[in-house]
Amino acid sequence: MNTTSAHPLLRQRDGHHARVAYEELFFDLVYVFAVTQLSHSLLHHLTPMGALETLILWFAVWLGWQYTCWVTNWFDPQTPAIRGVLFATMLLGLVMAASLPQAFGNRGLVFASAYATMQVGRTAFVVLQLPAAHPLAPNYRRMFGWILIAAGFWIAGGLSDHTWRILWWSVAIACEYISPMFGFALPGLGRSRTSDWTIEGGHLAERCQLFVIVALGETLLASGVSLAERDDWNAPVLLALLATFLGILALWWLYFGTSSRDATAAIRRSVDPGRMGAYFHYIHAILVMGIIVTAVGNGLVLRSPGATPSFVQLAAIVAGPMIYLLGSAIYKRVVYGTTPLSHVLGAGLLLVTVAGAHRLPLLVQCWMTTAVVLGVGLWESRMCRERLADDA
Repeated sequence: MNTTSAHPLLRQRDGHHARVAYEELFFDLVYVFAVTQLSHSLLHHLTPMGALETLILWFAVWLGWQYTCWVTNWFDPQTPAIRGVLFATMLLGLVMAASLPQAFGNRGLVFASAYATMQVGRTAFVVLQLPAAHPLAPNYRRMFGWILIAAGFWIAGGLSDHTWRILWWSVAIACEYISPMFGFALPGLGRSRTSDWTIEGGHLAERCQLFVIVALGETLLASGVSLAERDDWNAPVLLALLATFLGILALWWLYFGTSSRDATAAIRRSVDPGRMGAYFHYIHAILVMGIIVTAVGNGLVLRSPGATPSFVQLAAIVAGPMIYLLGSAIYKRVVYGTTPLSHVLGAGLLLVTVAGAHRLPLLVQCWMTTAVVLGVGLWESRMCRERLADDA
């Protein structure tokens, strides 16, 4: 399928890397706020139920960004019409992000309405703009059907009590996450094939990379805010800041120093770039979730570095880097075709540190976690140099 068929709103594909537009970068600012809201909410509701609620909300936040990213991969965000759609989506995203702390409280319907309107409105606009015979039109009609189905569950959840809200919103998430795996199949409309999704690999990879920067940047800023709010800048607090900073730096290096530049090439050389693009979006949901949980662990350490942690606090400090390492392992499996042993062993070692740290201060656990992630980063740096030598 040639998705570059002439249409005034589509990006003009000339074989070169389609750059990320300023409109898209501006749009991402809303997601800095959303990531901050999620990490702060989890920090203040650090319970199994709080973790489940945050997971559901994160999936929704990521879906809103992901579907917008696909639109701007195909359509030119510098045209007035698509720019207008981006800015309208941005406003709805701002309302959605602002309602996140009370999404399972008294602002559930506000959250659901803003999110559903964002998803339905953006997709409906594309369906109306594309001629019926355009190659992209059938895919967007099927997508619109699934978005409408999911919207019903989002609104139903917003109108329900807490237990039913969790159920209906989980179903809505499943509709929007799983339907692309089956080509948005619907009776009477058929199904799409990922091989028909002629995406621009460089643009999609760069969009995902920029979101990782957004999440890591928010985590770094959160550490700075935690430090600024303290009156006593004593040695444990400064050591905690150093540990969290080095940990964030290690996460950055594991992504940008060892694999991100190869992502574009992986999509371009794939026989099914659409499927590769879908993999990238699913994997980055895991990676950014790990960063969000890492921000929560950093907040705990900076707030009380000398405190003896509870099991939940200990789990939060370790879970973020562990989720990130496992997500990074899957990402590198997709990019390189092999699973990095360093990431798997690093995740296992993080579990070992938990077993012996339940009576140690939060600061000590944080340094052990940081040491593990730094070790994985050093290992990967060596592997990266070997890959470059082999390519040369």
